[in-house]
Amino acid sequence: MKILTTVASLFLLFSCATKTTPLKKVASVDTQKFMGTWYVIANIPTFIEKGATHGIERYTWNEKEKRIDVMFTQKKDGELKEYPQKAWVHDPSGNEWRVQMFWPIKFPYLVIDLAPDYSYTVISVPDRDYLWIMGREKTMSEATYNEILGRLKLQEFDLSKIEKVPQD
Repeated sequence: MKILTTVASLFLLFSCATKTTPLKKVASVDTQKFMGTWYVIANIPTFIEKGATHGIERYTWNEKEKRIDVMFTQKKDGELKEYPQKAWVHDPSGNEWRVQMFWPIKFPYLVIDLAPDYSYTVISVPDRDYLWIMGREKTMSEATYNEILGRLKLQEFDLSKIEKVPQD
């Protein structure tokens, strides 16, 4: 019995030690200011994004449907690919969205970093499996990029999984 208790205690200890804390979202997002073109500077890529370049997210407010129309484009294998999506603001503060790539599934997207002037943003999913560092320009200064990485490390991201996305 003592061995079983010890094994159970060790399992509990190690399982708790490996759990990550919930992501900290930005306090609020002005959805209208967020609309427009964002260049993907780096990401923890989805299977669709692996090996792709020129990632661009375009957000347009759809007043009639009270949602955000998203057009994600990228180049892969020399071809321009387009992925239309729909998004809804899930939290009144604007820092959490639900994004639908295909019906009926909606994925939670969290705004975890945002420049005061909306020149860059960082979006993640709650389990940290995917991440997008995006800017309003095709390039980002190394200083800004490294500051973002520092904040991501504090949020327990595995920085070795983050890949830069060529925009040239």
